[in-house]
Amino acid sequence: MYYVQQSLGKNEELIHVGHFHWMYTVGAITHIIWGIVLCIIVLVGSYMFQTQVMGYEDNGFLASIQTSHVGVRLLAFLMIVYGLLSFARMMIVKITTEIAVTNTRLIYKRGLIARQVGEIAVDRIEGVNFLQGLLGRMLNYGRVVIRGMGVGELILPPIADPVLFRKAIDKAKNS
Repeated sequence: MYYVQQSLGKNEELIHVGHFHWMYTVGAITHIIWGIVLCIIVLVGSYMFQTQVMGYEDNGFLASIQTSHVGVRLLAFLMIVYGLLSFARMMIVKITTEIAVTNTRLIYKRGLIARQVGEIAVDRIEGVNFLQGLLGRMLNYGRVVIRGMGVGELILPPIADPVLFRKAIDKAKNS
């Protein structure tokens, strides 16, 4: 919350801080798992092709990886790298995103190198909606959509307890 605390005004106080739900991290971890699964599929497919279609002698799975075409090994490696990069991208988004409600404004900051900040004065907020699917309802997370006068819509990433976040905005509007 470095940016939010740095940008607080003289009489401004923090009411609520929005956090990513733990399911966001689970989604990031599934990218790694899918990368490993796709890597294994490529390697097993190469092994099956070598032993059953091409008729090569079966010297074992690891030996077949060593003798497989460099393109197959590169493809398997790229599957794992893609999973790791997707995980890293999602974690960087999670770490560099700040969402907060103060008594005067709503602040949404994201970005590691290039910073993107969205701020809406609390008295300029027309409506707050949230989007929750079935899993979001069961695990209590969702996306909050904030409509502001002259600003348009600000769609926040999936956060934990969107109802509490909406109540914090109502509390800020009433204070």
